[in-house]
Amino acid sequence: MGYRAEYESWKADPEAWWMHAAEAIDWSKAPSKALFDRGDHIYEWFADGEVNTCWNAVDRHVEAGRGDQVAIIYDSPITGSASKTTYSQLQSQVASLAGALASKGIAAGDRVIIYMPMVPEALVAMLACARLGAVHSVVFGGFAANELAVRINDCTPKAIIAASCGLEPGRTVAYKPLLDGAIDMADHTPEVCVILQRDQGPCEIGARDVDWHAFQEGVEPADCVPVPGNHPAYILYTSGTTGAPKGVVRPTGGHLVALNWTMKNIYQVEPGEVFWAASDVGWVVGHSYICYAPLIHGNTTVVFEGKPIGTPDAGTFWRVIEEHDVKSFFTAPTAIRAVKREDPKGLERAKYDLSGLRALYLAGERADPDTIEWAQDLLGVPVYDHWWQTETGYTIAGNPAGLEALPVKIGSPTVAMPGYDVQILDDAGHPVGPGTLGAIAIKLPLPPGTLPTLWNAEDRFKKSYLHAFPGYYETGDAGMMDEDGYLYIMARTDDVINVAGHRLSTGAMEEVLAGHPDVAECAVVGVADQLKGQAPLGLLCLTKGVNRPHDEIVAECVKRVREQIGPVAAFKLALVVDRLPKTRSGKILRSTVVKIADNQPFKMPATIDDPAILDEIRDALQTIGLAKG
Repeated sequence: MGYRAEYESWKADPEAWWMHAAEAIDWSKAPSKALFDRGDHIYEWFADGEVNTCWNAVDRHVEAGRGDQVAIIYDSPITGSASKTTYSQLQSQVASLAGALASKGIAAGDRVIIYMPMVPEALVAMLACARLGAVHSVVFGGFAANELAVRINDCTPKAIIAASCGLEPGRTVAYKPLLDGAIDMADHTPEVCVILQRDQGPCEIGARDVDWHAFQEGVEPADCVPVPGNHPAYILYTSGTTGAPKGVVRPTGGHLVALNWTMKNIYQVEPGEVFWAASDVGWVVGHSYICYAPLIHGNTTVVFEGKPIGTPDAGTFWRVIEEHDVKSFFTAPTAIRAVKREDPKGLERAKYDLSGLRALYLAGERADPDTIEWAQDLLGVPVYDHWWQTETGYTIAGNPAGLEALPVKIGSPTVAMPGYDVQILDDAGHPVGPGTLGAIAIKLPLPPGTLPTLWNAEDRFKKSYLHAFPGYYETGDAGMMDEDGYLYIMARTDDVINVAGHRLSTGAMEEVLAGHPDVAECAVVGVADQLKGQAPLGLLCLTKGVNRPHDEIVAECVKRVREQIGPVAAFKLALVVDRLPKTRSGKILRSTVVKIADNQPFKMPATIDDPAILDEIRDALQTIGLAKG
């Protein structure tokens, strides 16, 4: 069945469609039906079924005779080490850690925080929690102590599993002082902290701490514990507009069903093949596509401890793909832009045989056409932009290449996946026609695996996602749809700027700027303007090796926007900067730039990669008359 037929099949009978998809999962007790309507726009999926995530991700593959298949490839150019873990070995490691956790009284429903770098033990910890039905909350390794403390208070973990340190190019980040500081700040105290000692930065083991290996000595391995289909698999905190993080809840049954479906139909891999998502377990991509989906589907997953450049060079991605025969590769546009900026002619790529690679998948932020075209030309494979959120856990709109590869329209993540009825709404909540910019919303109910609520915050869930457009989930993104049903994500809703009464997309301007041959990366924000209300400001990062005068490049960029978008954009302000302020996952901190430019107070973003860059941005803005305060 092709995409259109599959989508229409889902739309005609969602219940039957999802029940059929659920047959690919091993249930301890099969669900009697798919959807459970709890009233007031609250929904659950497969709620009366019983299932275990770890069984589906590990044990069933061993039982099926595939225990010798590699489950995890660990590749760490930072330490110069690599390893392979088979499904049988993974089963033994996970059962051992789960047994140790059980010996401390941790059972189904208890929370465990995981504060780990990109090492295989991070996945072992996640799966050990899933084995017991414990609810894990992975916090990005090296997160500031106060941010970790907020999460400790919110989910009240019985245990924390951490490493002694994480590694960045040229530096070691000590985790233990941050962990101890967080526990000292928090109102809640965990009963035990399990510490994985790393040779690159061992730490002191305190009174409440236990060594990873010593913790597991002499314990009985734990069996998988079935849990209801609506049981929380994990909590993942995402930044909230109020500054308080939102605990996105992932339900077990729907998570298994939906992720398993995506591996073949979207990422076009068969069980046994190697899939690589170059992300971090602290982010949703790491949850869905480093840990769970590849293992549930019986793939080999890559755990990569490195960066797209500098570990050791801009060819590290291509080396990993060749060395491990990666079939599908998933990363953020930011990572590809970093490679492009460092190696614009793609000289490093020529050193490697990438003939096994089928496609590159991009998500996490808007993928500008220039980056997609560069990657397509360099790799000689399709580049598929796709769009989803922490809240959904997997693709809202993408190109279902494993089902049917649809024509790529550069600038669009293609079409809505089965389960998602995506609509473009005006401010009053009415659908708008093709080509019209509006708020992107999804008709309820959301599909299996998406968030049913926020942890201990149902009212906040409703206010954040359901109140703006009754009967719809508000994505917070703005965009449009064309006559073929292709979606275009233009900006976050708050990045649509109003210039003299005209609603303009900053994303459209960024596309134009990114097309300039000297611009490697850019961002456009709306800053306060006394006459027009808002005016667009462009921040430009140049390609390595460009030595032309900056004012020439700025003038050319202003001219490009005027020619390609029109005078209505009133695009006159732009400046060259060395780097853009970003989160660790690669998202550009546009709203923070706006506040600096407009002299407004702001809270230091918890996820910022390097706080020092904000001072650089302020100094640069002052040269063009902004950020005067």
